[in-house]
Amino acid sequence: MSIEQTPLNQSAAAAKPRVAIVFGGRSSEHAISVSTAGSVLRAIDRDKYEVLPIGITHEGRWALVSDDPARMAITDGRLPDVAEVAESVEGQVVLPSSPDSREVLWSEPGAAPKALGEVDVVLPLLHGPWGEDGTLQGLLELSGVPYVGNGVLASAVGMDKEFTKRILESHGIGVGTYTVVRPREWESEEGRAAARERIAALGLPLFVKPCRAGSSMGITKVKDLGDLDGAIAEARRHDPKVIVEAGVEGREIECAVLEFEDGPRASVPAEILVGGGYEFYDFEAKYIDSSEVQIPARLTAAESAEIRRQAVAAFEALGCEGLARVDFFLLADGSWVVNEINTMPGFTPISAYPKMWEASGLPYSELIDRLLQAALRRSTGLR
Repeated sequence: MSIEQTPLNQSAAAAKPRVAIVFGGRSSEHAISVSTAGSVLRAIDRDKYEVLPIGITHEGRWALVSDDPARMAITDGRLPDVAEVAESVEGQVVLPSSPDSREVLWSEPGAAPKALGEVDVVLPLLHGPWGEDGTLQGLLELSGVPYVGNGVLASAVGMDKEFTKRILESHGIGVGTYTVVRPREWESEEGRAAARERIAALGLPLFVKPCRAGSSMGITKVKDLGDLDGAIAEARRHDPKVIVEAGVEGREIECAVLEFEDGPRASVPAEILVGGGYEFYDFEAKYIDSSEVQIPARLTAAESAEIRRQAVAAFEALGCEGLARVDFFLLADGSWVVNEINTMPGFTPISAYPKMWEASGLPYSELIDRLLQAALRRSTGLR
């Protein structure tokens, strides 16, 4: 598939757009976000964009960080951290507080704030809560700063697996069988008993997941109900709200969606081939041992066309903008069910999203360029 680039309307004499790349964050996916940012910093066209890297620590401090992608990689199983690349242990970046200015400030205790210049667009590369879930997007909307990707509602819904499934079901898009264990319910004996009864009715095996987390964090495959309470406790370390899904026997196929001027389009699909003794695509299999991703997936022409159609339908059902990755299971009877939607997919060296677009004719650096150009054209606020 050939893709034509549509250049942003700027005069040749205009200054390069300044991109604030925001990453890290308070979620358990902090390290994956740092790795994503390193890959983007390595690939972004420096002749076309000026870059301001901003890392958010585990504690929520916004820090200036060194523009050194090599220090942001997952190396020999070691996970990167914003604190390791921050230029100061005390100072803090302050984003614009109103649409009247796009000036970014640097504030240190006992010193007057220093201006870091204006930012034209933000590329929010945070994964998980406090970043991918609409919270950062809401802050940027209030500030009037354009940003890449999904808005507040789509980000929030895409982060919450329960409401993703509810919306997809309402649009006639297949999802697996599931139940939700809410925080208050699990905190009483009566509630636990009711939850265990609903969960047992799903059958075995089960997948117990944090309802609002990604990167396969906190997920347990349960093959014996005696292990259920421990699996829920592990999920609740990441999110007090837990979703329990009935096991699905099928091939795990992913599809990348990108918004073009004429609407969203889907890439060639990819298939996750989990090896190395892993029972499912968990964090270790995904980021440490790097299970194989087959691109393009070995599908018939009809199967490929159908998953791409459904991926775009899911993208539109949630009101997505910019980009998303839609993960499916292809069942033995030929039907599809959506596993989840990722509204800010990983851009690490092993991430499927950029690889699928590269296989579709859009290289990594051009993919980043297209996302930034779309964000610069798009207004904040209601649209």
